[in-house]
Amino acid sequence: MENEKKLTRSSNRMIAGVCAGIAEYFGWDPTLLRIVYILATFFTAFAGVIIYIILWIVMPGKRPSDRYEDRMNQRLH
Repeated sequence: MENEKKLTRSSNRMIAGVCAGIAEYFGWDPTLLRIVYILATFFTAFAGVIIYIILWIVMPGKRPSDRYEDRMNQRLH
């Protein structure tokens, strides 16, 4: 079975977990992504705020059962 990654908001959150969720999905450092996001928001006349709110609404939250399934799949393989 192929390991499927899902883009979800993270429980490692500062506001809504959007930046941390994106960082987890791509394997990046969440703090570095947050800094890049803040800089990009300032240099784009705060368009990043609108994008963040849209992602907050669209991205599903991480379910508690997600980690359990991952651990069980790792034990079986």
